[in-house]
Amino acid sequence: MRASVGDQLLVHGRIVGQHDRIAQIIEVLGADGGPPFRVRFEDGHEAIMSPGPDAVVRHPPGRQE
Repeated sequence: MRASVGDQLLVHGRIVGQHDRIAQIIEVLGADGGPPFRVRFEDGHEAIMSPGPDAVVRHPPGRQE
């Protein structure tokens, strides 16, 4: 999984009733665009994440991996 600052991280809910969460990637801490990432969620909460298989990186339109 590779990302750049400005990409979104979509974390799928893992249990029934849990909604997907979207976070903005604000810093890439790993080598060559890899995890961990510093992210900011829609509610303003920031975290450092090493996403698992329940997450997907979304690139802005016009930019491909």
